[in-house]
Amino acid sequence: MKSSLRQRPVVAALLATTMIAGLPAVPAMAQQASAPAAPLAAPASTPAPVVAAPQGTIRAITVTGTQRLEPDTVLSYTKLRIGQPYSQESLDQGLRDLYETELFADVQIRNDNGNLTVEVKENPVINRIVLEGNKRLKEDKIRPEIKLAPRQIYTRSKVRADVARIVELYRRQGRFAATIEPKMVQLDQNRVDIVFEISEGPKSKVRQINIIGNDKFKDGELRSQMVTKQSRWFRLFSSGTSYDPDRLAYDQQKLRQFYLTEGYADFRVISAVAELTPDKQDFIITYVVEEGDRYKFGDVKVESDIRDLSGDLLTKRLPMKKGDWYNAKQVEDTVDTLSETAGLFGYAFADVSPDFNREKESLTMGINFRIANAPRVYVERVDINGNTLTQDKVVRREFRLAEGDAFNSFLVKRSKDRINSLGFFQEKLDVEQKPGSAPDRIILETNVQEKSTGELSLSAGFSSLERFIVSASITQRNFRGKGQELRTSVNYSAYSKSVEVGFTEPYFMDKNIALGGDIYRRDLNSFRYLSNNDRDTTYEQTTTGFQIRAGVPITEYMSLALRYSLNFDDVTLDKSTYYTDGQCDPLLAGRYLCDAIGKRTTSSIGYSLIYDTRDNRIRATRGQNITLSQDFAGLGGDVKYVRTRLSASKYVPLGGGFIFSLSGEGGYIHSLEGTRRDATGQEVDKIRLTDRFFLGEPQFRGFDIRGVGPRVKRYYLQAQTVDGTTTYVRSDGNNNVSDDALGGKIYYLARAEVEIPLGSGAREMGLRPSVFMDVGAVAGLKNPGTIDFAGYCTVTTGTTSTSVRAPSVGNCSTPPAGSTAVYSGGAFEEEYLGDTLKPRLSVGFGVNWNSPFGPFRIDIAKALLKEPGDDNKLITFNVGTQF
Repeated sequence: MKSSLRQRPVVAALLATTMIAGLPAVPAMAQQASAPAAPLAAPASTPAPVVAAPQGTIRAITVTGTQRLEPDTVLSYTKLRIGQPYSQESLDQGLRDLYETELFADVQIRNDNGNLTVEVKENPVINRIVLEGNKRLKEDKIRPEIKLAPRQIYTRSKVRADVARIVELYRRQGRFAATIEPKMVQLDQNRVDIVFEISEGPKSKVRQINIIGNDKFKDGELRSQMVTKQSRWFRLFSSGTSYDPDRLAYDQQKLRQFYLTEGYADFRVISAVAELTPDKQDFIITYVVEEGDRYKFGDVKVESDIRDLSGDLLTKRLPMKKGDWYNAKQVEDTVDTLSETAGLFGYAFADVSPDFNREKESLTMGINFRIANAPRVYVERVDINGNTLTQDKVVRREFRLAEGDAFNSFLVKRSKDRINSLGFFQEKLDVEQKPGSAPDRIILETNVQEKSTGELSLSAGFSSLERFIVSASITQRNFRGKGQELRTSVNYSAYSKSVEVGFTEPYFMDKNIALGGDIYRRDLNSFRYLSNNDRDTTYEQTTTGFQIRAGVPITEYMSLALRYSLNFDDVTLDKSTYYTDGQCDPLLAGRYLCDAIGKRTTSSIGYSLIYDTRDNRIRATRGQNITLSQDFAGLGGDVKYVRTRLSASKYVPLGGGFIFSLSGEGGYIHSLEGTRRDATGQEVDKIRLTDRFFLGEPQFRGFDIRGVGPRVKRYYLQAQTVDGTTTYVRSDGNNNVSDDALGGKIYYLARAEVEIPLGSGAREMGLRPSVFMDVGAVAGLKNPGTIDFAGYCTVTTGTTSTSVRAPSVGNCSTPPAGSTAVYSGGAFEEEYLGDTLKPRLSVGFGVNWNSPFGPFRIDIAKALLKEPGDDNKLITFNVGTQF
């Protein structure tokens, strides 16, 4: 008598079990071959009816259909053994045991009077995993969520789990309409490709946030406290408009924090519900709140069990007073402050706990800050982990504490800031405090994660300042893991070219002395503006030189930097344009340019006194910086002066991500030379044109490059005939005006700027907008002496023509006999303008963007105050170079 047991395949859908606010289930998984996709066959959950078979003893067991598995392995998954009795129930259980392994696509057990035949069809082996339809999430984000892998055995449960994980990944991205349809492509040799067809759907936004139960504060004020924002057109770059269930709980906490800071100690969120809109695109969130009564502070005091901390003295310094509105954030900050105070005295593990005394009748909240007794702690050991390239000493020398020192929480924080300022490690760096071998011992453990410190930069761009720019640089800020900096750079633009090599050793001979040097070659083609905004080259300056630097700390926040520079300058003018008879012609170049040309050597020594408390030297959010610099030129060479500069800046966080900065700078240069005269014997300014201060774009927004300060404008005269009478007048068009900026000996510049925070999406793009106001001026020159030129007469004798100066504009003197004289123009007038310290003022807004092709800055500024001669400019931008 023969009977058989079989789990027959039926059409089954692999449904993702996640149902979110009415979200439809994930579509069924289908099988796909060369023909159109067909549903994947899957065994039913219960065996098919079994033909009745008499009970008896198993005589033999035969396994058929195996490809990869051994027959004994198949039998090991069941309890069926030769010589044991069998029944219908035991055969059913053996069938279930084999299916539970998920190794088989089909299983049959045939019974021939105790001779059992187990016929199996093994599940296929996965050849590859394919993702289709994913555009918003790249494969490198989805692949880690997929546990199936090539050469694994295909199982339905793993496919379901992978689908659920991918769906959850899209949920975290705010795409609740995303569906995943897994398909199977049958290959030869019992192999399959698993294809996840992804329909991402639109990003689910928060259409509306409703708040019920609030009487004391308006809906808009409460919404402003939340991270989640209502979707509006002006929040295009904000990621807070996407629905995130995890953010829902966080926003409830934010609401509670807000009410607690306003004195509502009994506030609670009764419910928070997110409903999917009928079109299944957006969410509507509704909060039901209970505000409760508003409390004031009652009696507030500090009790200290530590003998070095006086409770009465600390009580007097508490920020809250009896009768003030209760503020939970102030209480939390006070606990942190008291803990830090205890840490300053060496009590690292001091326990500060506030005891609350709530009076319902008087609506007061009394607080007793209790500081429990704790042993004074000393640093047992400093451990540094995670540095594979950077040497230990590079990190240790930034620690303000050493083994055996008394613990000090302020010095621990300062050590963390100094290590972060190195720029060698990821920003999420912390100095953990762990108990040592005794109660009065502590271990400071620093876990660092190194980042790349080598930079290879190849960039090209366009600047409104220098037009086309090409630059290349190689910098290693942690050379050989010793914290040394090695850099080389090459820059080329229409008006400047430079090559520079520099090296800095921050701890020379393992002493706290920085030593470095630079060798450079810089070529500058200066220019002037013409009336139609064209430019022409004036003087060319070539500088070859080197500088040696040294720096030593004076205090924790103050340092002294010393330097020596030797420069060889060669300033030239185009002889074909500005020379006459082999000499620089003031009529062509102007006295100021003729005075500038020549070769000279500048040997200077200088120092900088720096006070810096900023939290970040690259992008500060708090702190201040003051720098006083002086350079003395005259240790040999041809140039002698003293140049003094003072700059200061302060950064203040305003809350909500707004950062206010106020900065100012000024300088003065004083000549140590005697009277200087030009080739004509006229006295000229002692400070040469190339050593003066200039002001304008990019440091003074709203004005053009060198657009502020002393300048000479040359107006070429044009004939104008009215009623038969010819006069010569100034004309502003067609290259009839030239503008030469002369710089100054004294300047000042102040800036006030507020950086405006954007959403996390914009921050990830590197966008940082700001509004600003700039004020400044440059002046202090000796009047260079302007020229008024009457023009030229062309005298023709026979076939020979010569040009001579006209005695007056438009007229020629009586020519020699046999000659003719014709006025040929060329008359001009010069005007000296802008030499005043009256403030120039501009206001505007700008955006910094760390774009994929280099840093980009655009500013739109309006000059509100300016002086005659100043050149203003509304829009400036810079791409592909630092600024």
